[in-house]
Amino acid sequence: MQKAILQLETLACPTCMQKIAGAIANVDGVEKASVKVLFNASKAKVNFDPEKTNLDTITQAVKNIGYDVLKASTK
Repeated sequence: MQKAILQLETLACPTCMQKIAGAIANVDGVEKASVKVLFNASKAKVNFDPEKTNLDTITQAVKNIGYDVLKASTK
């Protein structure tokens, strides 16, 4: 598993956080239990299988529901 952190646009409400967490969790290869969206920090932390998905696909899932990813990196 690989770990990623996505710096998100400022989140306006907890519902935004839930939508983003759901979109990321639905990406094939993402460890669903690992998805954590931090409301106050506007960050998402996720573990994913690099053989099944990549950072670009995860970032695109967030963008597809109307939110911006300001920066994305892996550990």
